[in-house]
Amino acid sequence: MLKMKDILDEKDKTLRQISEEVSFPLSKEDIDNINLMEEYLVNSQIEEKAIKYDLRPGMGMSAIQIGVPKRYIVIVNEIEEGFESYIVINPKITSNSAEMIYVEDGEGCLSVNRDVEGIVPRYARVTVEGFDIDGNKIKIRAREEIAIAFQHELDHLNGILFYDRIDKKDPFKNKDLYRSI
Repeated sequence: MLKMKDILDEKDKTLRQISEEVSFPLSKEDIDNINLMEEYLVNSQIEEKAIKYDLRPGMGMSAIQIGVPKRYIVIVNEIEEGFESYIVINPKITSNSAEMIYVEDGEGCLSVNRDVEGIVPRYARVTVEGFDIDGNKIKIRAREEIAIAFQHELDHLNGILFYDRIDKKDPFKNKDLYRSI
C-alpha cells in the first residue's frame, strides 16, 4: 500500500515535469501503480483506515505524484453506496463551462503539506476524454468537485501545482466573479 512518504512533496522538482503520453497495452507496472493510487485514495477517505495507516485524505492523484512521469490519473469520490473511481489514461479536457467556481475552504493537495490561502479559479463543468485501462476511449462529463479534481490532476500532468493559479499579489482577486463551493 502507498504511504504518505511515497507521495512526492512540492519541493521535489519531479512534480514540475510534463508527463508523457502512455501507450497501450499498459505495462504491469502502470496497472500496479493505478491500483495502488486507487487503494490509497479509497483508504484515505475511510476515517479509521486513514488514522490506522497515517494517510492524508485525498480525492485524486496523478502518476507524477508518485514519481512516474506518465499521463494517468485516478479520482475517487465517496458516494452513498461506497466509492466511484475515475481512472483516465492520457486525459484531455475537451470542453468546459463559462461559469467559474472555486473551493471556498481552499484547494488542497497530497503533495502540498501546508495550507495555502487564496482562490483557484476552476471551470464549474468539464468534459474529459481519454482512455480506460484497457485502451477503450472514454468521455466523462464532470461538475463541481469532480470537475475541480479533474482540472487539479490534469495540472499535475503539466507540471502545475494548484497554488500556481493563485494570484500572488491578490490571493482573493476576482472572488466576486466566481461561485464558491
